[in-house]
Amino acid sequence: MSQFTRTLCAGLLATALTGGLVAANAGDSESGDSDHACAGLPTHSQLKTALENARAQSNGGFNLDMWGTIVNRDGIVCAVAFTGSNRGSQWPGSRVISAQKANTANAFSLPTLALSTANLYAAVQPGGTLYGLQHSNPVDTATAYRGPASNFGQDDDPMVGRRIGGVNVFGGGLALYNAKRTLIGGIGVSGDTSCADHNISWRTRNTLQLDWVPTGVSAKFDDNINYQGLIPVPSLPNDFSHPICKIGGVDGVSAISQGLPPVRK
Repeated sequence: MSQFTRTLCAGLLATALTGGLVAANAGDSESGDSDHACAGLPTHSQLKTALENARAQSNGGFNLDMWGTIVNRDGIVCAVAFTGSNRGSQWPGSRVISAQKANTANAFSLPTLALSTANLYAAVQPGGTLYGLQHSNPVDTATAYRGPASNFGQDDDPMVGRRIGGVNVFGGGLALYNAKRTLIGGIGVSGDTSCADHNISWRTRNTLQLDWVPTGVSAKFDDNINYQGLIPVPSLPNDFSHPICKIGGVDGVSAISQGLPPVRK
């Protein structure tokens, strides 16, 4: 091989590698400009503070530490946080579940109708009108489990800037509506019973002032949880109801959910 041929081949190889690297970097984030994509949504610090304040209250569960995730209207993860001293202080599996709940609440809410993940429970049971919904739109595992794990729950969590996907059909996910009554994304909380998750998510959203909910399917026409056995049958709330998360057969949660702060109107 002549010197000219070796030089030409080296140049072509360098160009190919450089082009591949640029393409790989361009595809690493699905949000384009992640800062712009998350404009108007809480930062990591804001989410963490609000989540910690909500978790510190009586929520009717096991008093466990929590994961929380926020996505924008396109399902891009904007912030992930936890309440414990480190990423092992709460169920590791709840990190992805919290993101899945945020995605679900955003994906199945509209500018004029909010549906919490708790509202979806009854309709997806066998024979329900939305049976099978929970198997649609699977979680993107490449986003969910990419590392390094040391960044999980930090402001540079590896999920941030990527579309998580996933559908979850029990309490803990809520749509986010700003003061202009614009639907801008969703929040998901996980780490305790699903009923406690709902209460903590509700209180977190309230603190963040992103609960300008237009209307919903609850007994109060918002997106609160409808507990089976406490609402009329048949009724619209019963069609979108959720089991009471009893602990040792005792209902210590429904009164808390019914007394949550009202949504802003």
